[in-house]
Amino acid sequence: MEDSTARELIASLDGDSGDGTLILEEWNGSSSSKLSRTAIITAAPSLSIQRSGNRFGHVWRRVLEAFVPEGFPSSVTPDYVPFQVWDSLQGLSTYIRTMLSTQALLSAIGVGEKSATVLGATFQWFLRDLTGMVGGILFTFYQGSNLDSNAKKWRLVADLMNDLGMLMDLVSPLCPSAFVFVVCLGSLSRSFTGVASGATRAALTQHFALQNNAADISAKEGSQETVATMIGMALGMLLARITIGHPLFIWFSFLSLTIFHMYANYKAVQCLALTSLNVERSSIVLQHFMETGQVPSPAQVSKLEHILPTWMSSWGLKKVKLLHTRIKLGARVSSLGQEEMMILLQTAKSHAYKGKYLIVERNKDISIVMHKSATAADVLQSFIHALVEAYQINDDSAHSESQTWMDKNYEVFLLKLKSLGWKTERLLTPSIIWRAEWIYSSVDKKTS
Repeated sequence: MEDSTARELIASLDGDSGDGTLILEEWNGSSSSKLSRTAIITAAPSLSIQRSGNRFGHVWRRVLEAFVPEGFPSSVTPDYVPFQVWDSLQGLSTYIRTMLSTQALLSAIGVGEKSATVLGATFQWFLRDLTGMVGGILFTFYQGSNLDSNAKKWRLVADLMNDLGMLMDLVSPLCPSAFVFVVCLGSLSRSFTGVASGATRAALTQHFALQNNAADISAKEGSQETVATMIGMALGMLLARITIGHPLFIWFSFLSLTIFHMYANYKAVQCLALTSLNVERSSIVLQHFMETGQVPSPAQVSKLEHILPTWMSSWGLKKVKLLHTRIKLGARVSSLGQEEMMILLQTAKSHAYKGKYLIVERNKDISIVMHKSATAADVLQSFIHALVEAYQINDDSAHSESQTWMDKNYEVFLLKLKSLGWKTERLLTPSIIWRAEWIYSSVDKKTS
């Protein structure tokens, strides 16, 4: 019955197609740019299915889909692959060292010793965890709003603090009298790592996502990390077994892996070409634009911005004039000096109907006072305006010249930024907690 029905369908296809032959192709792949043909189906003279492609290749693609985002590589930014490679390598070294530090910590608590009590070990572990929890909350309170704006630096800081935490665990058996203090210090250090690493990872995931696929990228990153964890644990257990009873070998292995870990982290962060504007990237972009009339790409700026602390980066070849260090965004009005206050009041009067920010300069330092109703776009504009004034700070008429430059070039500057992929919706900066409102009163009217 089924064969006769198939023959009737084939006959009808032949009749409808005239002299031509209908060919149906089957394609496989998660991205329209990465499809492979797997079968060709024809209906004349009989139904024919010709399969193509390597079965092993199909299986490999299915396995790969568990570790890379759907639509890869077109669904992620170009810096995704090099970052993930270095990130996986640094994670691998972390898990190997974790086995060494955990072994030292457990021996210090008394695991395997008859004199150790369960209650004593439990209390020590409780103090360790409690310190970490409190430290995480305090760190979030003081630095939570700053993590987005300096994702690269905080990524490095997070891993440095993790290294310090593991070092404390490894040192703990050598300090029996101060054991609780040492392990609590290590837990406190790792709590900073948890907060900073989690927050910066979220920011980087948003950066990688080109097709609103942040959830998929995050899930696949979890798969990659799981594999790195399993391999690292296996190698760590092997290393711990080999080095047990040989403290010099343990320390040599730990320090060597730590050096590699920091190098891999530096290379991973160095690969990133972030398209968001923070205070430093804005400074680099604006200075380049004012000198050449052109806007640098995110990849060019990534080679110029300071990943390490400024005093360390200055040893290298990066010689960027740090205009943003002269600027205080969101200044508190009542903290200004009397002279600055008078300048501010005069500026507010002359700009009664313009702008949502005020700029005042003294001793080559620039303060920005934001209006209480200022938007994210106003914050970006105010900072660019302050950068322009800082660039022209040696001119006597810097303030008026900067306003003229803004009126003439700001919109062009934004358009060029957008054309190169920069995100101009907002400036990544710590929360602005101090604002102001200026009200100009006259005999006839009152405006704010």
